[in-house]
Order: sequence, then C-alpha cells, then structure tokens
Amino acid sequence: MDQNEQHITRIEQDGKTYVLIGTAHVSKYSAEEVKEVIKEEQPDAVCVELDEGRYQSIVDGNKWKNMDIFKVIKEKKTTLLLMNLAISSFQKRIAKQFDIKPGQEMIQGIESAEEVGAELVLADRNIQTTFARVWGSIGFKGKMTLLTQVLAGIFSNEDITEEELEKMKSQDSIDAILSEFTEAFPRLKGPLIDERDQYLAEKIKRAPGTHIVAVLGAAHVPGIKEELKKEHDLDQLTTKPKKSKWPKRIGWSIPVAIVLLVLATFMMNPDAGYEQMTRWLLWNGTFSAIGVAIALGHPLSILTALVMAPITSLNPLMAAGWFSGIVQAYVRTPQVSDFEQLSEDVYTVKGFWKNKVTRILLIVMLANIGSTLGTVIAGTDIIRLFISNL
Repeated sequence: MDQNEQHITRIEQDGKTYVLIGTAHVSKYSAEEVKEVIKEEQPDAVCVELDEGRYQSIVDGNKWKNMDIFKVIKEKKTTLLLMNLAISSFQKRIAKQFDIKPGQEMIQGIESAEEVGAELVLADRNIQTTFARVWGSIGFKGKMTLLTQVLAGIFSNEDITEEELEKMKSQDSIDAILSEFTEAFPRLKGPLIDERDQYLAEKIKRAPGTHIVAVLGAAHVPGIKEELKKEHDLDQLTTKPKKSKWPKRIGWSIPVAIVLLVLATFMMNPDAGYEQMTRWLLWNGTFSAIGVAIALGHPLSILTALVMAPITSLNPLMAAGWFSGIVQAYVRTPQVSDFEQLSEDVYTVKGFWKNKVTRILLIVMLANIGSTLGTVIAGTDIIRLFISNL
C-alpha cells in the first residue's frame, strides 16, 4: 500500500479515526486500493460517495425494466433522465476501455464493508437535490454553456490513458481542475463541490463507531478534510431552492405579447396579420418537427410536433415535446428488451438513437428545442411586421 499512500488521508479528531480514500471513479487501481485499505483497517463503518438512488441502481440491475416512460414524460423528467444516461454513457465508455465496471470503487466499498462486518453509510446528497441547486445557481447562458460542454464531453471519442486517470488523483491536479472549472462557472462550485463536501463531511462525522473509512472521489478529499472540522446543517444543505416567479412571468408575458402584437397588426393591416400567423405556424411547427425527425421519430410524432408546437408555444404549461414523446411511446412502445439493453445502448451515440427508450427522450428534448428556436424566429418576424405597419 506504500505506493498508494498519497491517495490515503488519515485524520484523528474528537476520539475518532477517519481514513479518506481518494479515488478516480473509473479506475481498476482505485477499486483494488479500496479493497486493500478496508481489509487492513477493519473499520466500524464504511462511507461511500453514493445516495440512495445511485446505491439502488448498483444493487438492482433490473431497475430500468420498471421505468414508466409515460410517467417520466408527464413529470417533466426527460431532460434529467437523458442527462443521467449521457453521463453514465461517458463513464461506461471509459470503463469499457479499461475492462472495468463504472463506479467499481464504490461497488468494492459496499462489498468490502459487508466482508469485514462494517456498517455501510450512504454519505452523498441526493443527486436531484444537487442538480436542482446547481441549476438554480446559474443563469440562462450558464445553463446553455454547461449543457453544451457536458454533451460535447460525453459524445467525444477521445480515449484517456490509465496514467491520466491516476494523475487525476493528485491534489495539485485536482486544484488545477477546480480552478479552471470555477473560472468558467464561478457560482457552480458552491452547490456542486463545496456543499457536497460539507454534506459528505457531516455524514462521515455521524457514521457509527470510532474507526471510519470513506470512499470518495479524489476531488472531494481536500475540501472534506477542512469541513470535518466544522458543524453543518444537513437540512439546510438538502433544501431545494425556491423557484423564482420571474421565469413563469416571462413565460406568460411572451405569448401574451405575441398575441397582442398580432391583434394590433390585424387592426392596422389584416394581410400583415395573416402573414404573422402564417409565420408563427410555420416557424414553430417546422423547427419542432425537424427536431423530432433528427431524433428519428415516427411520422405521427413528427406530425404531432408540427401541429402542437405553435399551440404549446403560447402556453408555458405545455410543451410540444411531451405530446410528440407520448405519441412515439404509443406507436413505438419500448419492449422489455429495450430496457434490458438500455445500460449497454447508452455506451454509444448511435445507441441513444437506436434504443426506443432513449429515442423517446431525445424526441421530447429536441422537439422542445426546435419549438423554442421557432418561437424566437417567429417572434422576431412578428415584431418586424408590426413595426413595418405602424
């Protein structure tokens, strides 16, 4: 274990011993190291960087078979699920490159805890809470930039060497990565890194016994070392931010403004008013339909987007993608085999389009993106025609 000592942090505090193992999430050496350390330490408790949802996904390999795709669409969780699958795809690609399971170090932590009779502690914050707090901390531009960078990284075909993975464990490299990260998204470091450090540290402190081993992503170790010295309010760290009223107000003000501009133009020049309506129908419907076509949707799903986008764009409570996704789910209902293959199909970009489940998610997302783009273009046309008829 001597060569790996740089990845192990031992802390004596308040009569307890904490052993923090800094791991790379896709590295066979990390998994071996976790097994070795827990066997040698014989701790009272083992803390792993997992929440209940991710733990269940590890222990229940059949979880996808029980997913209700209609419920996912109705609860507006398609983008969140698609992003989770995309991130999973990124980890799987690297894991397959090195012939290991993604998250193997966490799996090993679970297994080793049972082997030595230690109590297992799920120490991470719920992933949806983290996403909600992250999403609420950045503006529209930040959201678009973040999504673009994440997707670009996910769909990259670049290989990464095992040496590069292991290098990620060094604290100097981690500090450099976080420095660049916070320069691009200064407000993102709080909910994504700092708050999770605080939550993880508090859960580790509350773990039973006096000898605790924690299996953590290397990026969290420096922060957790400091946060272990402090007290933290878990309730405050798990509170989802209140949704601002402004997005809803803006969401309603845009369609109201569009309708008023069209009515005003009709009163001045009926022909121009009809042209505005035509532009609205064509731009909205066409771009939304193109989005569904890009996702290889069924012709009925494409037609649904074409018809519904101009209507749903005037009602913030609805979205064209929901209707197209539901139609796609009816005419191309995912089979058990699609759910069984889901974890493998998300390994490649082609698999996202091939699998009926992920294709539905893509249809919902791309139809909505197309409708939004159509709204911007059509809205600009409507304003131009209104001004020209003053």
